[in-house]
Amino acid sequence: MNGNPLINETLLQMKYARVISLLAKKLAVPEDKAMAIFYNSKTYSNLNDLRNGLQNMSDAFLVDEIIQESSASLHKA
Repeated sequence: MNGNPLINETLLQMKYARVISLLAKKLAVPEDKAMAIFYNSKTYSNLNDLRNGLQNMSDAFLVDEIIQESSASLHKA
């Protein structure tokens, strides 16, 4: 992301909010539970690395990635 870092950070935070909201709807869980799932995911960690461009992917794609990641970790346990 180029340009004003404050604007870029604001846009990224707005994306987080949309992803959390969609995740809550898809999993039928409260938003605070979805927030915990999101912030503890590898996808969230990867979103913070702006070099990989993951923040340019759609909200639905990111939610699907988080759900797959959560499902895979449940099968390992």
